[in-house]
Amino acid sequence: RRSSDLRLDTLTMERQESAGAPELPFSDFVALHGPALRAAGLPSLYWESLHYKLANEIFDAGEMFGIMRVEEMEDEEMEEIQVQEKKKPNPGNEPWYKVIITHENGIQVSDPSCVYLIDHAWTYRVEHARQQLLQIPGLLHRMANLIGVEFHGDVPDEGVVEEVLREMWNYNQTYKLTQGSAEEKVPVWYIMDEFGSRIQHSDDPTFGTAPFFYVPHEVAYTILWPLRDLENGEEVLRDYAYGESDPLIRKCMLLPWVFADLSNVTCHTPEPPDAYYQAILMENKETLPLAINPPVYAKDKIFKVYTEIQQVHDNVDHPRFQFTSDETEADILFNFTHIKDFRRLSEERPHVMLNQFPCESLLTVKDCLASISRRVGGPDGPEWLPRTFNLRTELPQFIRNFQQREQRGEDNHWICKPWNLARSLDTQVTNNLNCIIRQRESMPKVVSKYIEDPVLFDRDDVGLVKFDIRYVVLLRSVKPLKLYVYDVFWLRFSNRPFDLSDLDDYEKHFTVMNYSQNVELKQIHYNEFIPLFEKQYPEHCWKGIQAELFKTFVELFGAAAAKPAPYGICDYPSSRAVYAIDLMLKWDTDKDGKRIILPQILEVNFNPDRSEEH
Repeated sequence: RRSSDLRLDTLTMERQESAGAPELPFSDFVALHGPALRAAGLPSLYWESLHYKLANEIFDAGEMFGIMRVEEMEDEEMEEIQVQEKKKPNPGNEPWYKVIITHENGIQVSDPSCVYLIDHAWTYRVEHARQQLLQIPGLLHRMANLIGVEFHGDVPDEGVVEEVLREMWNYNQTYKLTQGSAEEKVPVWYIMDEFGSRIQHSDDPTFGTAPFFYVPHEVAYTILWPLRDLENGEEVLRDYAYGESDPLIRKCMLLPWVFADLSNVTCHTPEPPDAYYQAILMENKETLPLAINPPVYAKDKIFKVYTEIQQVHDNVDHPRFQFTSDETEADILFNFTHIKDFRRLSEERPHVMLNQFPCESLLTVKDCLASISRRVGGPDGPEWLPRTFNLRTELPQFIRNFQQREQRGEDNHWICKPWNLARSLDTQVTNNLNCIIRQRESMPKVVSKYIEDPVLFDRDDVGLVKFDIRYVVLLRSVKPLKLYVYDVFWLRFSNRPFDLSDLDDYEKHFTVMNYSQNVELKQIHYNEFIPLFEKQYPEHCWKGIQAELFKTFVELFGAAAAKPAPYGICDYPSSRAVYAIDLMLKWDTDKDGKRIILPQILEVNFNPDRSEEH
């Protein structure tokens, strides 16, 4: 330890003379970054050296490591590699590389200077990937060379771009910011430089790695540190599924690099056990209300309303409602933020009406929506909900389903969505299995079967485009179930003709245009849409389609109310709530082979924003 400390002291003095002292004192560095370093598992032994290297942008890994091509290895090593190839393949195409220790003294885990920075060659968000490859000088060349795609021209080649976009999921890593707007919290993906990207996988890693965002410079790096003492010539290995101990889930997470036989896995997904819903209640920090008698109000009562929502302030003008800024005197709480302590409200203010139901997240969070819907449709879900898998808990079942569809030659386009983000944020359409598997690492997501044969609308200015429909419903009570539907609905349209190409073309595959700048927002009023739709599809009366939609809504809310809280929406007499149901229509065939239209529920939104709607 004393010799290691001396080495660090000598190193520090030499670098301070040339680079200057860090601009952030070490104590402040620990206060700012300590939680992230602890979460990453980096031993505190390395923190001071890391601080210095970050502050002075010191990349000294080249003094300790080297990249070796397979062809450069001895025959004995090559034979061993071939034996182990299926267990530890190189991410990407040939040639195959590995990283080895080249320093003659090796590396000692007790040496506080043995922590290294890996630069990131490309950092991006998925929706910008194609544009950046086409427009940033040199990026496509570098990524093609790193991944092993041949590209020798000067002009960006669309075929090479497609191959890079397909193969990059074998190299991608991810992190997300914990602060900022919803857009800023969308996961960031990055590819490490040539050194970091050549580090191979092992279930018995020799090094730890973790992404790290250095706040003073606003730059992200990957940190590399040893897990045991290593000699000259030993290989640098990391665990591509670090932190996952379940053997089956590890197999699935490693599938982009390591072949695994999943033929014994079922693709059926029954409704989760009660513990799943109990965990959600605890995670949401909700308390369930006590049983109360339904409140009775005088017919001429003036209700005092407390609300955080400007739309409510601006549009409620009935004389029986008066706004108050004092929440404690309100008869109605119409909140945008989620109410948590329903128990306290039921004990102290049972007469106060609320615009939320306890446990309503079972409807409004996408993984829960899929789970409760299985009460209607069985393990595969009802026909009105696209087949959906929770990537956290149902990854093996999804992979098996994907493989079976591939074997049968069926369409395999899927859409990955965060559990609890709206406005299509961080949502991707893909037929790339590796891409979907890697989504599990970014944030909690579901993957749903993409509607490959949607009912399209013929726009005069564009052609046949996707559209979706939003209905607003009012849940009046759970027991008995009282659900009201506003028969004025809202429509959203894509801006480009639909087909199953260009899956990252937002204006072709998505309909949410009212939050994007410089993008056309096509609007048609519902009573103008109906005759246009019936003219385009004369065999399908809108009245019949809407009747089927309403039947679907009843089934959905019936499933949500079928079990007591926390396994279903709570029956609380003082609650009422408005939700928006977003849906599409798709083509199918009945048992007689006749083409029919089926509703497909996409999501249910709490307190929907109608400021942009008719």
